[in-house]
Amino acid sequence: MSSSSTTHSLPPVALRQDASLIGLIGLAHMVSHFSQLLLAPLFPWLKDALNASYAELGFLMTIFFVTSCAVQTASGFVVDRLGPRPVLFAGLAMLGVAAFGFAASTGYWMMAFFAIVAGIGNGVFHPVDYTLINRKVSPQRLGHAYSVHGITGSLGWALAPAMMVPIAMAYSWRAALASAGVLAFAVLAVLWFNRERLSLPAAPKPATGALQAGEHSMAFLRIPAVWMCFGFFFFYAMSLSVVQAFAPEAARHLHNVPMALVAVCLSIYMVCSAGGMVLGGFLAVDPERCERVVGVGFGLAAGIALLLALAHVPAAAVPVLFGAMGFSAGIAGPSRDLLVKRSTPENSTGRVYGVVYSGLDIGQAVSPLIFGVLMDHGQFRGVLIGLAVVQAVLIASAFNVRRVRRTALTPA
Repeated sequence: MSSSSTTHSLPPVALRQDASLIGLIGLAHMVSHFSQLLLAPLFPWLKDALNASYAELGFLMTIFFVTSCAVQTASGFVVDRLGPRPVLFAGLAMLGVAAFGFAASTGYWMMAFFAIVAGIGNGVFHPVDYTLINRKVSPQRLGHAYSVHGITGSLGWALAPAMMVPIAMAYSWRAALASAGVLAFAVLAVLWFNRERLSLPAAPKPATGALQAGEHSMAFLRIPAVWMCFGFFFFYAMSLSVVQAFAPEAARHLHNVPMALVAVCLSIYMVCSAGGMVLGGFLAVDPERCERVVGVGFGLAAGIALLLALAHVPAAAVPVLFGAMGFSAGIAGPSRDLLVKRSTPENSTGRVYGVVYSGLDIGQAVSPLIFGVLMDHGQFRGVLIGLAVVQAVLIASAFNVRRVRRTALTPA
């Protein structure tokens, strides 16, 4: 059994058709990432409203991502069986319901319940998105499709604090969360009116070198590179979670950054990450260099995190450094997705991406528990050093995926 899929399910199609599909998928992906940051930008308000510590607020994110992990793994099988479109619509609807539920919550455990609802909705997106991309987008445009997919995700993360914080400051945290529910249902309406573009024909029979007909649907779990990709995404999610929830606040304490710039740090990181992904989309055209691109990108990001942790940095320069770190990590984004593509048996996209990307949810569930405790104990330097260490681990993980995949492809 080969560990890489080298063929594509459909022949090339017109640029306009590819662009329309990629745009719709990206719009949905933006809402997924936006919803992942509904609560974190509002921690200063929620801390008082719920009388909760940073660790307790971080646990709400843990609930969200643990639930998303379980759903993501299972939804991959559902996508392969039923198709991506109905699963996508259900996920968006649940994100909208959860946002309105957060807005109406009267206590911590009510927030925790809607964190479960939001986690269920969030868990469907990667199996849905990558099934549509890998089966409907022309092969020569896959690198750019991955780039747009990553860009819209980063823009969703950037939009969350940029939208939620001003609304919370002008009105209330409840109004901010209700506005997020309106956004989710508005995007669902757009996708519904363009639903024919999201249709997918029945999956073709597996070709030679893919999962063979008659093999069990779980046979892909025997591919070592799949689990190496899972580990890579686990550490990637840990680093991302630190940036999203704690790194700007840690930098504020270390470098006396004004409160008004703290949310700006995250938005700049995400916008610059999207810019890095544009460049990364061109670099991902050559699959043979994807591990090197990942290594360079996260090597630079780790160096910047160490600079923030150990050097004396003027407060005004902190957002700039967050932007540089985001751009460096963004360059690696499309090549990161290509690592998984090259380890995926044909006709198993939903299942493989469901399992591999569950590493994202587990990493984002574990990270707040570790780094939230560091924040509560005032270990702000330790938060940023820990971020650099996790980013450095990603470099070794990417090359380990390459080594395992090549070992599997080498005849005994």
